[in-house]
Amino acid sequence: MGLRDSLNKFTGKTRFVVCRLFLHLAGSEATPVLGVLNRVARELVAADGDLEVAGEGLVELCQSLLQYDTYWQSAANEGDVVWDEGEAGDYFNELFTDSAARYLSSAEVGEFAEENELLTLPPTGNLLVMITIATEGEVPALETDLASFDAMEEALKTLINLHYNGSLRGIQIHFSPAQLGDELTYDQLLVNFPELIPL
Repeated sequence: MGLRDSLNKFTGKTRFVVCRLFLHLAGSEATPVLGVLNRVARELVAADGDLEVAGEGLVELCQSLLQYDTYWQSAANEGDVVWDEGEAGDYFNELFTDSAARYLSSAEVGEFAEENELLTLPPTGNLLVMITIATEGEVPALETDLASFDAMEEALKTLINLHYNGSLRGIQIHFSPAQLGDELTYDQLLVNFPELIPL
């Protein structure tokens, strides 16, 4: 803990962690994760900012990603610790805006798959998941380099626990490709997600 952290803790200020993790999966066998993403995204839109619903969706997504860990290819993360709620909100919104602007990663409500379509998803070669969260307190598992298999696994489990602990203050999920039938090529991955590091 740095001097600034110590001083802020001493003065009773609240510590916020804002971070975004990237996880790239490859292989048509990972297509069911896209089905989970579409369902969770649809629920998030319908929930209109309800953090409890968003948290349940985050848990479902993290469990699905952990289940399909065989297909993890590369990862990255970024974030910061701030001691001001407004500053944390601004940074969270900045990461949200950047995620939404990434290649094929924004989805409108009408573009989600219907429930009965989830059983017949076309295979996808590459899938990039972006999870942005804001939380209170110290979260060592997220405040480290996640570009290793073990670190990413621990981070996803930690996200699940943060929901159940009631610590999360913001949750956003983006993914590319966001629409069924779109394709994310390796060249597009390199250009639009240059921070990715092979696992």
